[in-house]
Amino acid sequence: MTSVPALTLPLAALLVGRPESLGTPDAPTQLARTWVSAIRKTAVQDAIWLDALNLEGDAQAHPKVHGGPDQALCVYPGGHYPHWAERLGHALPPGSFGENLTLAGPATEHDVCIGDVFRLGEAVVQITQPRSPCYQLGLRWQQPLLPKWLQDSGRTGWYMRVLQPGHVAPTDSLQLTQRPYPEWPVARANSVKYELRDDLTLSAALAACPALGQQWRSKMLGRVSGALPLYDDANRLQGLNAE
Repeated sequence: MTSVPALTLPLAALLVGRPESLGTPDAPTQLARTWVSAIRKTAVQDAIWLDALNLEGDAQAHPKVHGGPDQALCVYPGGHYPHWAERLGHALPPGSFGENLTLAGPATEHDVCIGDVFRLGEAVVQITQPRSPCYQLGLRWQQPLLPKWLQDSGRTGWYMRVLQPGHVAPTDSLQLTQRPYPEWPVARANSVKYELRDDLTLSAALAACPALGQQWRSKMLGRVSGALPLYDDANRLQGLNAE
């Protein structure tokens, strides 16, 4: 049996948010006009309940593409924040990318794997898939290229499902307990989806990972069968940002 590496990921913040109307109705550009999202999160100070779909107080504005059991928690490495603060030209508070967990410390997409199981307070959670950055990040920070920058850099963050509900607190840490698929770091999954699109053997191998989220599995299987195009990111990346 493969040994489990010692890995503890402390939290910089635990965050929740509900859908709200943002922007200005009569703004001169699409980028600044009204849109609805739960991307703006607020840090909580006390323990809250985590169930199979959400943290208490959290919700999604567009459940067809966001949320669901495979996307119960969105996680973003705090180590990426200095890079994006420099690129955007201003400070970024925890939760700036719409995540529920902002990590403290240096861990990135290279250090965790699809299928990794963690203890978080009373809960047990598992990594399902990388986050696919969408146009709402561009709206949030009024920089339409930001989603593509995240995608191209591999600094995407990732999603987790809930295996065991429970109370979680901002003082908790993600503590790795199982690593069943060490061959699938989140960074490698990103590479298969965005850099190695033409390698259908790799797409099929990723789809075969039992812990992979259904959204990504459907995407990989669609590529392999020819039912989906290899290059189909434009609508997700641009969305309402497109003039």
